[in-house]
Amino acid sequence: MTNQITNKRINKSAAAAIFVGGLLTLSPQTANAQGGVVDSPQNAQQVALLHWYQAASSVEFPVQNRPTALAFDGEHIWVANSFSNTLTELQASTGAPLATIATGFSPSGVVFDGANIWVTEFGNNQVLKLRARDGAVQGSFLTGNGPVGIAFDGANIWVTNTFANSVTRLRASDGANLGTFPVGSDPLFVIFDGANIWVANHGSNNVTKLRASDGFHLGTFAVENLPTALAFDGANIWVTNESSNTVSKLRASDGATLGTFAAGIVPNGVAFDGANIWIANNRNSGTVTKLQASNGANLGTFAVGSFPFAVAFDGAHIWVANGVSNTVSKL
Repeated sequence: MTNQITNKRINKSAAAAIFVGGLLTLSPQTANAQGGVVDSPQNAQQVALLHWYQAASSVEFPVQNRPTALAFDGEHIWVANSFSNTLTELQASTGAPLATIATGFSPSGVVFDGANIWVTEFGNNQVLKLRARDGAVQGSFLTGNGPVGIAFDGANIWVTNTFANSVTRLRASDGANLGTFPVGSDPLFVIFDGANIWVANHGSNNVTKLRASDGFHLGTFAVENLPTALAFDGANIWVTNESSNTVSKLRASDGATLGTFAAGIVPNGVAFDGANIWIANNRNSGTVTKLQASNGANLGTFAVGSFPFAVAFDGAHIWVANGVSNTVSKL
């Protein structure tokens, strides 16, 4: 596949995420990439905020057709446009478009590994690896059937195979296949908690917990109807339940259910901002719901674009992919 990049790019400078008195601050430093991967200290709060790599009122920015997934690389927001077969790169500080990059058929998930962007290509049964600083293709690697969700554990990439009821583990440095592991029915999205991999099994109304070091099955835990996406808050796993219009909170250490909380209509994407959980309500409402992570209290519902799918946090702002209005919102 030919890599097509438009617009002028800006070189990245790495920054480290540091917590001082419970607040996130950013300090510049040189990225310590080894073999294309930045070593993870696996600090729970950094992992929860997707800051194990080196990092730095609603406004909408246009992207391409059917944006469904987001990732933050420390400086830029990457948007998977599933109907356009492209990625859009935006400057996080301003929302300015920096690049549009061609992918394979139906990009569905996106993640940053500290140096590279990985994209699941649902229609091609593979993942695409791009160098984040310039969008250059580093390779395409086969997965199972129907890859959707994708996560990085500090060394490896984990991909859900929706039609194969499994997850595939790829070495981030070179894409080598390190194994495929069974999970529940119709797995969609996946997340890393600093030690383990969690998978939302859309068809079996449960989540699977695997040990990240070897894929060993640690448990399967019931949630509500049609679990879709997950977030980690440093101690707990949050799971959106599409058909129940709820989000489940599970203790990461043992999978115990700590609560089930109302969301909007058809909750889909979910993210943690250091104190709160943000949920994209995917049907009609064009809103996101904000819950207090400590107790699930509803802190408000906020308007975004039409049919929001995914949510991401950049250290200061919440980003939402609006699948029908073909925009991303910044809150």
